[in-house]
Amino acid sequence: MYESINRMLSFVISRRLSMTKKIAILLLLLLALGGMAQAQRSPQELYEGQFQPPEFPAGLDWINVENSLTLSGLAGKIVILDFWTYGCINCLHVIPVLEQVEQKFADEVVVIGVHSAKFETEGQTENLRQIVQRYGIHHPVVNDNEFAIWRNFGANAWPTVVIIDPRGYGVIRQSGEIPFAAFDSYLTGMIEHYDGIDESIIDRRPLELALEGAGDPGTPLLYPGKVLADAASNRLFIADSSHNRIVVVDLASKEVVDIIGSSARGFADGGFDEARFDKPQGMALDGNLLYIADVNNHAIRSADLAAREVMTLAGNGIMGRSRLEFGIREDNPLGVSLRSPWDVEFDDMGRLHIAMAGTHQLYIYEPESNLLYPSVGNGREANLNDVSLANAELAQPSGLYYAGAGKLYFADSESSTIRLADFENDQVIVVSGTTANSLFDFGDIDGELGENRLQHALGVEGGPNGEIYIADTYNSRIKVIPASETSTQTLFGRGGAGGYMDGEPHLVQFDEPGGLSYADGILYVADTNNHVIRTIDLEANIVDTFEFSNPEALVIDPDEVTILGGNIADDTIVRLDRQQVAAGEGTISLRLTLAPDFKINPLVDSKLELESNTDDSVEAALTDKYTTVPLIFVEGSGQYNAEVTLYYCRGGEEALCFIETVKWIIPYEAKVSNSLTEIVLERMIESPDV
Repeated sequence: MYESINRMLSFVISRRLSMTKKIAILLLLLLALGGMAQAQRSPQELYEGQFQPPEFPAGLDWINVENSLTLSGLAGKIVILDFWTYGCINCLHVIPVLEQVEQKFADEVVVIGVHSAKFETEGQTENLRQIVQRYGIHHPVVNDNEFAIWRNFGANAWPTVVIIDPRGYGVIRQSGEIPFAAFDSYLTGMIEHYDGIDESIIDRRPLELALEGAGDPGTPLLYPGKVLADAASNRLFIADSSHNRIVVVDLASKEVVDIIGSSARGFADGGFDEARFDKPQGMALDGNLLYIADVNNHAIRSADLAAREVMTLAGNGIMGRSRLEFGIREDNPLGVSLRSPWDVEFDDMGRLHIAMAGTHQLYIYEPESNLLYPSVGNGREANLNDVSLANAELAQPSGLYYAGAGKLYFADSESSTIRLADFENDQVIVVSGTTANSLFDFGDIDGELGENRLQHALGVEGGPNGEIYIADTYNSRIKVIPASETSTQTLFGRGGAGGYMDGEPHLVQFDEPGGLSYADGILYVADTNNHVIRTIDLEANIVDTFEFSNPEALVIDPDEVTILGGNIADDTIVRLDRQQVAAGEGTISLRLTLAPDFKINPLVDSKLELESNTDDSVEAALTDKYTTVPLIFVEGSGQYNAEVTLYYCRGGEEALCFIETVKWIIPYEAKVSNSLTEIVLERMIESPDV
């Protein structure tokens, strides 16, 4: 959890039980839930609450349901409120546990995610929608970014769980990660209790959900988390995280040459076509062995690129509930329960460093000796610097870069810092972000160390001359610490809410980039929420999108993609192939096809907006199905973003207006020798189902 919990409170709970069963349940709760119930309470107090919680405030944004929910409307259901924020690794650990709860108690229990954001970026509903999609959350989620529900229920840490009995009374409030076994035993007892009173008390009708589209983002990748460029072997490795696979690409031809993993979510070794991963992230290469941080499997995997075989090196696939003690060397890594390893990096001694986000430590794995052990951090979540490796306190390390001479840089995401573990001098210091021992001192400020601020940075990489590049994830920027300097400056990205735009530094937009890798003058960026890899030409100072020469090789059976719910965006996004246009005067034309009897509504303003990476922006009113916008294609590479907001209706029913929003991403290459002068955008508007 982010902060130490001041106290643990319990609502009044009750149940009639045999003494044997009462003691068994109470012992389980005491051990697994940290005192969630007290042994001296009567059986009646286990399952029947006395506290009637306030209603959810009106006007909040809800995800995965058509309309806002109310507690009164959930009468008869056992309700679990999960208070979380999406940058919190402990909160992410709770998601698969609640998924098990939903599967076993689908008829009796309703889980509601109450997202009370720590970071400003996390509080934006569209970013939250992305996370709901990325992690396959298929229960209702409410954006509590003003902490109204948080305050009403007295939450004081992430994650916190509240259980409400089927009569609508609060029974339990507990902070921390709760194992499934505790939920299983408690909920089973509660259901038996109320069914024993009257089977009609629990409402077993399913809650109607509106899962907001597990749709295709329009790219071959889905939430790529990390990227690794290797100039020596001329290969690019992409952690296609939400497709649960690793993509191998030839750097020169941009051809997909191999895919590691079947794309089915799971934990299985074997050939590349059969192996399974669960949200893989960081990678490190040693010859033909690719090492992979398999986050949700809590394991370190290796892929033999020659033999096309995957094997597990460390971790047993079970999320650990504790950490290895500093100084202890584990000689059976396959028997260890790890906690969310997020990145891996080799040093010049052949040791593999691991960013163990879930224990707030760095580990080392030695391939030759098969030893695994903590190397940095005592496991307490904090931002404690200028101390020894053993006494340092980290906060969810998520990115690694080894600079040589015993110097390992790491992106410490929850402290919003880049820190340096100096193994030769036995010291941990901060090099970018706040120098205060705080997890809430973040922002988007360039400047000297101590003054500059980052926001949940996930990636760090080195340049050829000693530069340190930073994926400042929640600020949607790429920043740099110049060689031999102590200041941090923005290199690319407008910041703000994020977006998608190639081009020059002041125009470029990213959306929560999570990984960086450098090779031959190019900085490769895993632009996670845009589902693409971006390239930064450091000499030309230009950002472009990496385009596969054979994208068809990445097409997978949609049944293999285990995204269970959520939404990439409310809008449809269409990404065109790079258009080869003539430099100079040209047009972008919109051609709409409407269903019979429908027309553009003349009473409301429909529009076409064009935004260019050359600073041009154009807005045109839509009054006809065919609209042409004149413009200038500047010689070279460029990009237009087009957005249509269309209001339409059936003829004679202008008071009943439907809305269609579509976005196009239009990369182009303009040359004098090209002949194409018009780019045509086509859209068919189907008849609404009304």
